[in-house]
Amino acid sequence: MKYCTRCLYPENHPLGLTFDDDGVCSGCRVHEEKDELNWQERFQELKDTINKYRGKSLTQYDCIIPVTGDGDSYYVTHIMKKELGLNPLLVTYNIQYNTKRGIRNLANLLTKLDCDHLQYTVNPTLVKKITRIAMHKIGDMYWHCLAGSQTFPVQVATKFKIPFIIWGVNGWLDQVGMFSHWDLVEMTKKVRKEHGLRGHDAEMMCDEKAGVTPKLMQAFTYPTDAQLETAAIRGIYLGNYIRWDAQKQIELMIELYDYETADQERTFNKYETVHCHHSAGTHDYIKFLKYGYGKASDHASRDIRLKRMTREDGIEFVKKYQNKRPKDLDLFLSWIGMNEKEFFTTIDHFRHKSIWEKNKQGEWVLQDSIVNHIHGQNIDSVRLEKIEDRPYILTQSKEPDDPDAEYALTGRAYCDKRNYKAMK
Repeated sequence: MKYCTRCLYPENHPLGLTFDDDGVCSGCRVHEEKDELNWQERFQELKDTINKYRGKSLTQYDCIIPVTGDGDSYYVTHIMKKELGLNPLLVTYNIQYNTKRGIRNLANLLTKLDCDHLQYTVNPTLVKKITRIAMHKIGDMYWHCLAGSQTFPVQVATKFKIPFIIWGVNGWLDQVGMFSHWDLVEMTKKVRKEHGLRGHDAEMMCDEKAGVTPKLMQAFTYPTDAQLETAAIRGIYLGNYIRWDAQKQIELMIELYDYETADQERTFNKYETVHCHHSAGTHDYIKFLKYGYGKASDHASRDIRLKRMTREDGIEFVKKYQNKRPKDLDLFLSWIGMNEKEFFTTIDHFRHKSIWEKNKQGEWVLQDSIVNHIHGQNIDSVRLEKIEDRPYILTQSKEPDDPDAEYALTGRAYCDKRNYKAMK
């Protein structure tokens, strides 16, 4: 397997990447643009764009911001409301894998930044059926989370005629350099389907035998071209206008708004996706079982590019985290109604054959890893010098006596410690 000589990404990255003659991946090269762009000019472009939409909606809202309650949600809302003076409508698709910390963070966001909010909670029984279908069809437990979170904000925009949607960072640009910052790529129906959902739209998750019909997939069905054109929907990425540095940004949100962080099982990063039991747990474990790498590689690669970590230190984190079986796997299996054997049999169909191979005993063996590529040609010549130590901050839980070991299904009324589990 070929690995980037600067960061830790492999050539089989599911988003796709390329390598130059020095073995540096496209994600690292596009990241270099962050040091070439005039971000003051870009921010002025953002102001000019925003002024075209300020007060133009048929409602009191200037824009829609999709939020989960994670640190990026705080940051985008802070910039739009506090720095640019917009009145946003915050919109959330309920992923249902919620931690209580995540619910507290979302409630805190709405309260501290004083925003109106819409949340969509799909029938949990239907979500289980869809997730089971997605597991067997594409080996993905997170399809409904991605489809819902990238669809509901646009549905709200078309319904209420609020044409301007502000997304955070373009992950496909930031990770693998699929686009350039110079392109100012926007969120579109095509981008959502081809990249966000890997080509698997709502109609592909229908299964009449399982009782999942097209009519029941409304929450995941994108507005038609005619609806989008009538409402003149436009979705921009804030990361095209601000030099995106999630660690610094979230630390500002900790300081300003008391954002809660948490330890996570399969990565050293304590800031991202703490609202979800599985994003840095079972969901990431599935990615490892398919492609042979996980979030430790994602987060280390970003910190290497930001000159906060050496490649060697990143590889040490991969050694520590990538093989971990997450404890939250048991929670997911209980929820979806699978045993561990069915889970692994299901995922085995989607293992990338360039990195996984069965041995004579019929066991899957990882054929290669970034751990085996600590040395190599061109590594020193393309190395980024580490210029900063910036450890991640672990904040104190607001409910320190609560193990937060089960889903907290907000949208069916928040259950605090006085009435938690009062209703089955």
